[in-house]
Amino acid sequence: MSALQAKLERFEILANECALIASRTLDGTNRELYERLGGHYRELATDMRTMIATIDASTS
Repeated sequence: MSALQAKLERFEILANECALIASRTLDGTNRELYERLGGHYRELATDMRTMIATIDASTS
C-alpha cells in the first residue's frame, strides 16, 4: 500500500509544480501546456485516491 501512497503523493506534487510553473510563465502556449499537464496529474491523483480507498474497503 505504501507504494500506492507514494505514487499519490508524487502525482499531487507534480500537479502543484505544474500549477506553479503555469502561474509564473509569460508565454501563453507554455502556460496552457502546464495547466493541462497539471490537470492530468490531478486526475491521476484522484484515480489513485479512489483505488486506495477501494483497496482499503476490500481489506477491512
